Amino acid sequence: MEPVYTPVIGFALTVFRAQGLRFTITGSENVPRQGGGVVVMNHLSYFDYAYAGLPAREQGRIVRWMAKKEIFDNPVMGPLMRGMKHIPVDRKAGVGAYQEAVSALRRGELVGVFPETTISRSLELREFKTGAVRMALEADVPMIPVVAFGNHRVWTKDQPKRLGRSNVPIHMDVGTPIHVPEGANAVEETHQLRETMTAMLHRLQEAYPPLGPDEQGYVPARLGGSAPTPERAKELEAQEAQRRAAKRKPVEQP
Repeated sequence: MEPVYTPVIGFALTVFRAQGLRFTITGSENVPRQGGGVVVMNHLSYFDYAYAGLPAREQGRIVRWMAKKEIFDNPVMGPLMRGMKHIPVDRKAGVGAYQEAVSALRRGELVGVFPETTISRSLELREFKTGAVRMALEADVPMIPVVAFGNHRVWTKDQPKRLGRSNVPIHMDVGTPIHVPEGANAVEETHQLRETMTAMLHRLQEAYPPLGPDEQGYVPARLGGSAPTPERAKELEAQEAQRRAAKRKPVEQP
């Protein structure tokens, strides 16, 4: 029982039931019942932090998620995130967050990361950062790969929110824990991790119930849907970054 995390989980489950979300979770037995581990998940939805802990919950575990510092600055979410002992990440100075995560892993905690760092518009895996592998290697703990699909139909980039009773099915799969060998190359191991999770995600996508003509934006281009291709998604991300930079640029005074 945790004074903040436990009631937040209870509230989230109540919301999921009210929305009619239907979770199908396979492989949850791959989450270790004790000891540290890096939970590595793909990122398709603004609510992934809420969904991502469900497989661990089936094993009686909770996950401390690494999340961008801006969430902790929010007056509503900030106190909750700190109360749940999640780990803030300042992208301009991430060393502190990295060391905090490694310490938590060594204490036997599960630490969660989204190695793509942002939501994938293409619904395929973006490039991975090497942090998950480096943390697992330094703390001498396994990585636990998790993929989800269907979660993006609730709320994702460039699509309308569906926060009411949508009855959306969300499928999740947990892979076999991956032990990073001592002295391994972090870049090579990250590439292998991404390959493993790509195969897992493709299986999940191909088994997902077919969507109607008005929902083809939720289907990857690889499967004939109208979601952006990875190449087009990169273009959209670059445009988004330019807009953000323009907003931050100070206005010159005459």
